[in-house]
Amino acid sequence: ERMAAHPDQVRVFMDRLLMISRKAAEKDLAELREFAAIPEGLKEGLTDVQPWDFGFYSEKLQQKKFDFDEEQLRPYFRLENVVEGVFEHARRLYGLTFKTRTDLPVYHPDVQVFEVIGETGKFVGLFYADFFPRPSKQGGAWMTTFRSQGLNFGKVERPHVSIVCNLTKPTPTQPSLLTLDEVRTVFHEFGHALHALLSDVTFRSLSGTSVFWDFVELPSQIMENWVKEKEGLDVFAQHYQTDQKIPEDFIRKIKESQLFQAGWMSLRQVNFCTLDFAWHATDVSKVTDVEAYEVAMTQESRIFPSILGAISSCGFSHIFSGGYSAGYYSYKWAEVLDADAFEFFKEKGIFNREVATRFKENVLSKGGTEHPMELYKKFRGREPDPDALLRRDGLLQRSSPTFGSVGASK
Repeated sequence: ERMAAHPDQVRVFMDRLLMISRKAAEKDLAELREFAAIPEGLKEGLTDVQPWDFGFYSEKLQQKKFDFDEEQLRPYFRLENVVEGVFEHARRLYGLTFKTRTDLPVYHPDVQVFEVIGETGKFVGLFYADFFPRPSKQGGAWMTTFRSQGLNFGKVERPHVSIVCNLTKPTPTQPSLLTLDEVRTVFHEFGHALHALLSDVTFRSLSGTSVFWDFVELPSQIMENWVKEKEGLDVFAQHYQTDQKIPEDFIRKIKESQLFQAGWMSLRQVNFCTLDFAWHATDVSKVTDVEAYEVAMTQESRIFPSILGAISSCGFSHIFSGGYSAGYYSYKWAEVLDADAFEFFKEKGIFNREVATRFKENVLSKGGTEHPMELYKKFRGREPDPDALLRRDGLLQRSSPTFGSVGASK
């Protein structure tokens, strides 16, 4: 089950992204080829860029264009400040406060636990933070619930929620200083945590993140947007030695660098979505050559010619063993939702309580009790605009909708 009611909705959605993304990706590749052809030192320029060259020259081009190394940001992202910052975002948006509890049991000494309290002083839930790697711990980052909100032995109880990460651990002489990606990870997983913490339903099976897959990433992905805004960064990003706020020049470079090769990255995701749909939303009973089928189905979403033997289908674990089967498009769909939703915040102010309250009451608190499109329309006042993502990625400067909304009900 997804927000999209019919495969044709997804195809129309992906066709729109494909059309815009391919044009932008072709420009990105042309720029890269021009850059790679320039001789450097004793090295001759590369006149025939191949797929395996792209990552190397992309990194070098980004450094030249922006004169910016993200390692410069680490001193401004001390973990304690980031945590206080994300709590302050929750306070400004939803009136939540987080009180450290040292009297409650934890499963490892590194784990912290906080009591979450609402504006009226009402208990909202418990929030556990498990930030650092250890030998027995799985890699990556995720949110989990120890107790979901909802009916439990005849009583509706509040949730116990945790976010788990593998962040840079402090040393005796150096605090934990995060990369920009790690900061975004904390905000992302905290968004999932808010979805679980602010749930206000009767049954646990419908609470918090128990929603359709193409809707579950909205609360998490939208939180990443505050990390891109000066007003959001000013809440917590200050030098761990001097307390100086992050320079505006760095903020500008963060925003600019995130648009770098946006067309290329968008087309890459569209290619994966196309391949997924080719295998799972079509009749493949007569396919006898996997490679030939993949090449034919992804021709429009590839810029480089196909390479014999280098196919994705045989190793695309997301769509064959990861449960996405015909649902990989959910990544782009959720990006549309969070881009469109954050446009609403930007129109009114990124800490606007009226908008935040609408988001809380119609999205975060409702879980899976209503169809997500209906919940989104109650929040936004309309269905999501697919072009919001294209605008945010710098691929479309003006709104020019050509096919209605992302998820018109059927």
